[in-house]
Amino acid sequence: MTETTLRILPPEPARRADWDRLYQGYAEFYRVEQTPEMRDRVWSWLQDPAHEVKGFLALDAAGRAVGLTHYRPFARPLSASIGGFLDDLFVDPAARGQRVADALIGAVANVGRAKGWSVIRWITAENNYRGRAVYDRLAQLTPWKTYDIRL
Repeated sequence: MTETTLRILPPEPARRADWDRLYQGYAEFYRVEQTPEMRDRVWSWLQDPAHEVKGFLALDAAGRAVGLTHYRPFARPLSASIGGFLDDLFVDPAARGQRVADALIGAVANVGRAKGWSVIRWITAENNYRGRAVYDRLAQLTPWKTYDIRL
């Protein structure tokens, strides 16, 4: 499979089961407990044209969903610009190594270019070695650390 044999499309209602399977796989990869209700909420965001969260599914040549990504705009006050944040990226383990992640990231970058965003940014786990190999090839690693305050 190559990027040219993939179709990158927004997640349409007919693809709900595919998206559920992939998003559940993403949660399991990061060992995050995710309920069907949580997936219902995110799905509703993706189906709401007014919501900031958007997404893509990658379909292989046979029409099987093999990857997903979610993204959204974010304000960058210091640079007085808008960037895009890539929240989630997951590729079916059977399709890894076939440039699915490249195509999904490229689709988000294309949205950013069309909207005049200044950057596409994302975070990943330190131990996501396979993913980081892709990201190191496609983007620049930043020196920033991420902090959370749990509320």
